[in-house]
Amino acid sequence: MIAALPEQYQFIAVDVRGRGLSDRDKNAEHYSPVTYVGDMAALLDHLKLDRVALIGTSMGGLMSMIMMKAMPQRVRGVVLNDVGPVFETAGLNRIAAYTSNNEPMAGWDDAARIVGEVQADIFPDYGPEQWMAFARRTYRELSDGRVALDYDPEITRTVSQVRPGLLTRIAMWKLYKEMSKAPLLLIRGETSDILSEKTAAKMIKRHPDAQLVTVPRVGHAPILDEPEAVQGIRNFLANVEART
Repeated sequence: MIAALPEQYQFIAVDVRGRGLSDRDKNAEHYSPVTYVGDMAALLDHLKLDRVALIGTSMGGLMSMIMMKAMPQRVRGVVLNDVGPVFETAGLNRIAAYTSNNEPMAGWDDAARIVGEVQADIFPDYGPEQWMAFARRTYRELSDGRVALDYDPEITRTVSQVRPGLLTRIAMWKLYKEMSKAPLLLIRGETSDILSEKTAAKMIKRHPDAQLVTVPRVGHAPILDEPEAVQGIRNFLANVEART
């Protein structure tokens, strides 16, 4: 996505705590969006950035919603990628199932094969090259040559506990209302099992300045290098920039 967007913008890609190159936390209770948002505030302070546009995929989108409530003065606009106030149960069950398997793979070929088996319905047009690239983004090589998912296994415990009920939905729609303070681009995978078409339409209707882009033949969640996503984000950033 970053490579496809204009070079005039500064992009900051973050590994939240417990993932990628960021440290693992000794207290798994800290693996929560609220804690992550505190980390983002500290990062913005450290980089001396007063106002930014947010692009959040899945949990990153939830973080963006919380940031809009906690620090609206710092947010110029938000791109939510395949996430909203309502999480479909089928998608949550699927994510909990595949993130619970943290056993290392023998090598990169095995990792790419497993990724392809798990994500085949989400990205039906992907082939071996794309699955290997996907594996390289989400796994890391261990000292013995095996490869493992690049996050703290303790994170899966918090993922499996997510089972939103009626009160949670009410609270989430209340949180979403805070999004009205900044322009919104909502991106949805056409076959998403996390963000339903009905919820996406409701989100657009309830926001005074929102647009919807649907990425065809993709589930949860678009990688954001798809032409539809890139063009949508490009236009969105240009519009946000023109307002200031």
